[in-house]
Amino acid sequence: MSSYAYQYVVLRCVPRPEREEFVNVGVVLYSQEAEFLAVAWDVDRERIAAFAPGLDLDRVCAALDFVDGVCAGDARGGEAATRSAGQRFGFLKAPKSTVVQPGPVHGGVAEDPAAELERLRSLLVG
Repeated sequence: MSSYAYQYVVLRCVPRPEREEFVNVGVVLYSQEAEFLAVAWDVDRERIAAFAPGLDLDRVCAALDFVDGVCAGDARGGEAATRSAGQRFGFLKAPKSTVVQPGPVHGGVAEDPAAELERLRSLLVG
């Protein structure tokens, strides 16, 4: 079986950027070799509500659904979804000032990028 190099970013819910506090809510994994770009996310509503009372959790989920649309290349991702997978990952990993922000880019190698994405989601998001 082949191994594929990949890059990933952890998506963070950052309700108040000035405080530099966040909760991990997702992972985007990109492998050019495997032609793979996907997101896995999980919003623990109870945890985030305790962390940031009053935060619109539906807004957080909508932002993550947008990321899913960009990864999938469908209408949910708007104009960004029309680009190549590499360009879409570049868009998603770029710093943003929204409630969902990407962390630093990390890399690795895996035989199955989809299984690795789920492993990272479980490890880093919960």
